[in-house]
Amino acid sequence: MAHTITYLTQIQFGAGALAELGETLKAHGVTRPLFVTDKGIVAAGLLDKAVAASGIAAPALYDGTPANPTETASAEALEVYRVNGCDGLVAVGGGSPIDLAKAVAIRVNHHEPLDRYAVIEGGLARIVNPLPPLIAVPTTAGTGSEVGRAAIISFADGRKLGLISPRLIPTVAICDPDLTLGLPPLQTAATGMDALTHCIETYLSPRINPTAEAIALDGLRRAARSIERATRDGSDRAAREDMMIAALHGGLTFQKGLGAVHALSHPLGGLKTISLHHGTLNAVLLPIVLRFCEGAAPAKYAVLREVLGLAADASLPAYVTDLNRRLGLPATLGEMGLGTDVVEQIAAAALLDHSHASNARPFSEEEYRAILREAITGTPAEMGRAEERR
Repeated sequence: MAHTITYLTQIQFGAGALAELGETLKAHGVTRPLFVTDKGIVAAGLLDKAVAASGIAAPALYDGTPANPTETASAEALEVYRVNGCDGLVAVGGGSPIDLAKAVAIRVNHHEPLDRYAVIEGGLARIVNPLPPLIAVPTTAGTGSEVGRAAIISFADGRKLGLISPRLIPTVAICDPDLTLGLPPLQTAATGMDALTHCIETYLSPRINPTAEAIALDGLRRAARSIERATRDGSDRAAREDMMIAALHGGLTFQKGLGAVHALSHPLGGLKTISLHHGTLNAVLLPIVLRFCEGAAPAKYAVLREVLGLAADASLPAYVTDLNRRLGLPATLGEMGLGTDVVEQIAAAALLDHSHASNARPFSEEEYRAILREAITGTPAEMGRAEERR
């Protein structure tokens, strides 16, 4: 049974919620939607389910979404939108199709180069024209993009930038946990760690938003109790529902800002020489960043331990490291194929990323370099200089 939740946007949540797609499109006057997805979703049969639920025969389709959505892909999808006279968007998939659909939505009625709408380029003030309705149908439980105000897009010059505006929050999010039942174990683990990271980083952000903090803690509690169950047994409906709520809650707390984990994973995901999964990057980086931030928010660290059911003196970094191991995720970025030759480039880019400003404490470029070297090689970074700065 689906339930309607109205918080930031309209959310249809529950097993079978996908059946409401057709009525949702009608309610928002969409008769010619562009479905934005990727080839994996098509192969899994999930697109067919969404199209059937829409009640629209042979709708316009863009299924070329890359693992990290690009400016080029947004231009291709926009052309399909225009050629078919579309009047709305349906994004089916994980964060990549949803973020790509957001970029297309901007481009429909905004005509400057896409990077002009990036938040670090002052783009928030430029996203002012009406956007077409966007219905988000997540098929993973991780990114939270279905209720998020950002789209993370890779550009031809190698930058990976955040397009951020309240206008980018999808018109409706249809969150049906049944769509995640066939998600493979490794993808379940990696996307689940993305959700868990969102909840921790937004909670630790020093910005004041008690409502978001309460939501983040509930999401963390659900992710911690269910991520291993969902990974071990993909048919566990209760665990799948918990993980979809955790992802949803992580997305709802984006208003508070993320932190250094994402300041690093965004440019890492934009590298052209290697394809790196966002959630797996976050999983590897999280314990190191938690160690570097320890001491910046001792009261919040105590609350996190309590929510996770840990002893008062337990190590949060050790907890995450052990969880990654049990989930079968890589221990280092080196295991993912990354070398130390990118350290200088990524550390410099992290300082410019929009998530840098809301980290639990300010990081220097030197600290970003140290975190990256440890994440790549597995050799613990020297903490002395970082301790002196606190």
